[in-house]
Amino acid sequence: MKQLLIKCMVSLGFILSLYTLNIATVMAHGEKALEPFIRMRTIQWYDVQWDKQKFNVNEEVSVSGKFHVAEDWPVSVPKPEAAFLNISTPGPVLIRTERYLNGKPFMNSVALQPGGDYNFKIVLKGRLPGRYHIHPFFNLKDAGQVMGPGVWLEITGSPSDFSNKVKTINGEVIDMETYGLGNGIFWHLFWGLLATAWLLWWLRRPLFIPRYRMLEAGLEDELITSHDRLIAKAMLVGVPLLVLAVNAMTISEYPNAIPLQASLDQILPLSAQVNAGVVDVETLKAEYRVPERSMEFTVKVNNRSENPVQIGEFSTANVHFLNKDLQAAYQGDSTSMTAFEGLSLENGAPIQPGEQRTMTITARDGFWESEKLNGLIRDADSRIGGLLFLYDSVTAARYISSITAAVIPKFN
Repeated sequence: MKQLLIKCMVSLGFILSLYTLNIATVMAHGEKALEPFIRMRTIQWYDVQWDKQKFNVNEEVSVSGKFHVAEDWPVSVPKPEAAFLNISTPGPVLIRTERYLNGKPFMNSVALQPGGDYNFKIVLKGRLPGRYHIHPFFNLKDAGQVMGPGVWLEITGSPSDFSNKVKTINGEVIDMETYGLGNGIFWHLFWGLLATAWLLWWLRRPLFIPRYRMLEAGLEDELITSHDRLIAKAMLVGVPLLVLAVNAMTISEYPNAIPLQASLDQILPLSAQVNAGVVDVETLKAEYRVPERSMEFTVKVNNRSENPVQIGEFSTANVHFLNKDLQAAYQGDSTSMTAFEGLSLENGAPIQPGEQRTMTITARDGFWESEKLNGLIRDADSRIGGLLFLYDSVTAARYISSITAAVIPKFN
C-alpha cells in the first residue's frame, strides 16, 4: 500500500511539473514544410506589400504583389494546372471580400503557366481582434501550399463590431454570420439522432460472442427478425423520400439559388516582367558551402540595355540577400527575411551596355539553415531557383532574371 501511494505521488508530481514548463506558442503556418526545391522553383514571390498592418475590426486591408511561375518547374511536382490563391490565417480572424489576378476578379482555382508573370491583390476585412502572422499563399493541386512573405497584422476593436452583411439576388440583405444557422443546426441534429437511433436498434441485443455462437450453430437466419426487416425497409424508402421532398421545398422557396462553382479560371499572364530579354543571366554553376552557410553562383550576364547595370538582390523562398554596396531602393517588406549584407560580388563594377561578363555571386547568411533551405543538398531534386534583381545605374530601372542550377555541396 505504501509503495502504491509513493508511485501515485511521483506520478502526480511529474504531471504537475509539466504545467511549469515554458511552452512557446506556435507562430508558423508550415512555411518550411515543403521541400526546398518546391519553395524555390514553383511560385517566386516579389514586391508583396500590405497597405496597413494595424486596423480595426470590420475595417478592410489589402495585400498586393507579384509572382513569377518558374520555368524550371520541378519534374516531381504536377504542373500548376489548378492553383488556388488564398490567405493563411490562424483561424477565421479575417474574411476575404475581393480577389484579383492581373486586374481581373476571380473566385475559382486558376491555371498558371510556367514562365508566366502575374500580379495579384486580395482585399480582407478584420473579424477577430488580436495579433496574427499572415501569409498569402498558392495551394497547388497535388503539391501543397507555397507560402508568400509573412507579416504580423494587429486587429483592434471588439468582436461585436464585426458585420458581414450582403445583398442577395432578390435584394434581401442578410447577415452571413447567422443566416441559415438555425436551419443548419436542426438538420445536423436530425440526421445525428436518426443515425443514433439506427445504431441503437442493432445494439440493443447481445453482440459479438452470442451472435458468433449463433452463426457457428447455423442460426444466422434468426439474427435478423421481421421487425428488423420492416425498420430497414422504412429507412430505405423514407430517407430518400424525405431528402427529395425537402429538396423540392428548398427549390420552391429559393428559385434563384446559384450552385457552388467548380470551374477553372483561365487568366493569361502579363507581358514578360521576369526574363524580359533586356538583361540576360545564365547560371553556369551553383555550389553550397556547408561550413559557411553560403550559396555561390557562377553566372554569365549579358547587358543589352542602354545603361550600365549592377546586381542588387537575390531572392529565393521569401529570403532576400541584398548587395550592401549598391544604394538601390529595396522594394520588399522590411519585416520579411532579409540579409541586408548577404550578397557579395566577385566584381562589383557596373556591367556596361553590350558587355557580357562571367562573374561569381555569393549569398551568405544563416537563413540557409534557419529556413531549412540547406536541405536542398539532401533532396533527390537538388536544384536551386530564385530571382536575381539588377538595377540600371543611371535610371534606377530594375531588371529581373529567374535563375536556376544544379547545386554541388562543398563540405570544406
